[in-house]
Amino acid sequence: MSLDAARGLLACPRCAGPLTLDGGSVGCPAGHRFDVARQGYVNLANAAPPANAHTPAMLAARDRFLASGLYDRIADDVAARVAGAGAATVVEVGAGTGFYLGRVLDAVQGARGVALDVSPAAARRAARTHPRAAAIVADVWQPLPLRSGRFGAVVCVFAPRNMPEFARVLAAHGLLVVVTPTAAHLDALRARHGLLGIEDDKDERLLRSSLGLFEAIARNRLDYRVRAPGAAVRDLIAMGPNAFHGVPDDVEDAEMHVSVTVSLFRRPAG
Repeated sequence: MSLDAARGLLACPRCAGPLTLDGGSVGCPAGHRFDVARQGYVNLANAAPPANAHTPAMLAARDRFLASGLYDRIADDVAARVAGAGAATVVEVGAGTGFYLGRVLDAVQGARGVALDVSPAAARRAARTHPRAAAIVADVWQPLPLRSGRFGAVVCVFAPRNMPEFARVLAAHGLLVVVTPTAAHLDALRARHGLLGIEDDKDERLLRSSLGLFEAIARNRLDYRVRAPGAAVRDLIAMGPNAFHGVPDDVEDAEMHVSVTVSLFRRPAG
């Protein structure tokens, strides 16, 4: 069962006590229990998914797009950062299908991880992403159902960031890897198809949110252009928040400008 990968890492969302796997459920010493879904994930959100949670159609589009290899350079960069830190336990927040976590676990022999997302549909897919990954439904804006100081790395790729909670779950000197789009990311595609914009000060706001919690150790820009077939471009639009506003039918092959910042933070001791 994939939840074995989360042994010693999960916390009860009701009382914060340690959760242990017992047959078809997980439970804490206070008696709170949560059933494991037949697909192998557990829902610790304590609430219905929000309206903006990824749908099965969005996740299918994400699977297809990521399988195209067009974001492999991002995944490889993230995996190399975590491998360089030697993290034995990793959580990907806002994990979706768990694609980036799977790459990290492939790169770090023996490491185990947790894919955390607010969407049950995402958890169903993430539960299959890697034999050393567990999938959990949880809301990143709430206290994470993870034990304090138990993770060597937190990975957050194009996902919401709860910096105080990231700091809490990381061990001393643990690594936080955050990938954010620059204002130039997918610029031509955004102009052509009227896609949502990207704030110019995204990286600066990230740095401000880390103050008092993390030491900023590196910030690197990953920038490349690649030719994308029309089907992949359509999946790119359909896998993100633009899907809620409709996916255009007139999507053709296009040059895709990928431009992201990979920011690295270290949790200080004490």
